[in-house]
Amino acid sequence: MRIKIKEILHAKDPSSLIGKDAHVAGWIRTVRDQKSFAFIELNDGSTLANLQVIVDASLPSYASLLPELSTGASLTVSGTLVESPGKNQALELKAASLRILGSCDPVRYPLQKKRHSFEFLRTIAHLRPRTNTQGAVLRVRNALAFATHLFFQSKSFLYVQTPIITGSDCEGGGEMFRITTLDDSKDLSKDFFGKPTYLTVSGQLEGEILASALSDIYTFGPTFRAENSHTSRHLAEFWMIEPEMSFADLKADMECAENYLKFCVRHVLEQCREDLEFFDQFIEKGLIQRLQNVVSAPFAHIPYTQAIDILKKAPKQFEFPVDWGTDLQSEHERFLAEEYCKKPVILTDYPAAIKSFYMRENTDGKTVAAMDILVPKIGEIIGGSQREERLDVLEKKIIDFKLKREDYWWYLELREYGSVPHAGFGLGFERLVLFATGMENIRDVIPFPRFPGHAAF
Repeated sequence: MRIKIKEILHAKDPSSLIGKDAHVAGWIRTVRDQKSFAFIELNDGSTLANLQVIVDASLPSYASLLPELSTGASLTVSGTLVESPGKNQALELKAASLRILGSCDPVRYPLQKKRHSFEFLRTIAHLRPRTNTQGAVLRVRNALAFATHLFFQSKSFLYVQTPIITGSDCEGGGEMFRITTLDDSKDLSKDFFGKPTYLTVSGQLEGEILASALSDIYTFGPTFRAENSHTSRHLAEFWMIEPEMSFADLKADMECAENYLKFCVRHVLEQCREDLEFFDQFIEKGLIQRLQNVVSAPFAHIPYTQAIDILKKAPKQFEFPVDWGTDLQSEHERFLAEEYCKKPVILTDYPAAIKSFYMRENTDGKTVAAMDILVPKIGEIIGGSQREERLDVLEKKIIDFKLKREDYWWYLELREYGSVPHAGFGLGFERLVLFATGMENIRDVIPFPRFPGHAAF
């Protein structure tokens, strides 16, 4: 039975494995021909480090196998685990039998033994998971996804699935992908669904339906935004985590969001140490310390109005002007988190005009019970609010935002039939992976990035 390389290299007691038989499989990273024997560095993706395999010339068919042992080739090896004289690992595998599963042309193989730019690697997304960086990104991504479910399940949230195809625009921005089976017909009754439909930008509204019956729920699924943006922080297809809590206000929402973020960071610090050390060395110096700072102290809290005053008095020149009633740009968010607070900060009570229609209106009539969590390096990582549970106020806001009441009839009925205070937030999963790895471009933390002009693989 095949054993993962991670189980060998990260065994709690490596000495207990010495002399044990092992059967492994993977892809060759490097081969060193020493004439009478060869060293193979083998990796199966389960861990950053490679397992060193010693292939002796006495192995049957050694002479015929050696030319096919090249970087990128796949093989299975059976042998005995022995103590390694090297410093990098405690064990290595002495091969008793070896079988090549798939050869690899060493001349044509794009992943040569050198560093490649991330831009180039995006053009070979079918091969880039084999690189050290992408392997580490995907293992951290896996850990963060697992931590997400661990956190919400431990808090008795119910995991639900909301529609990918929708007829309503949650954010009211109109940047949605239209779904149609028609070529040029204007008669929507002939379309597949008989009405305009889109890929969802958020599962929040449907999440509110489920929270209205089940108290606390969370979604974790793909969302889509037809925003013609070419920045390093935007994707057309991305994953969102959206919890929704009934019988909750903004304070409960902020507490849940902070605890969730700390739980995820703590989890990767404990479970992905090897990969984080790699990122700390090659991607962002000080990454581990930055992550430890997230879990070591409470987040700062600043109302939006106070944040505007802070930014106006900041001892630096911003590219975008700051004034009350304007949305904050990434440079403003990062200044507050990185330079002013030097830790994550929660901004609250934004002007109603720059926030979505569903956010609860504050008593001042100018602001809403909204919150954003800003973190160093990224800026906004979580956005949330208490939802407007009052029918008359919500009806007015739908008119003010120039939305069609008939598109939200069911949303309004939630306020007629047993309405309760409720709140929730959304986190773009790729931004969380970006934050945890120190990577610079969001296109490099999702296996197959979709952005304007690019939908390959």
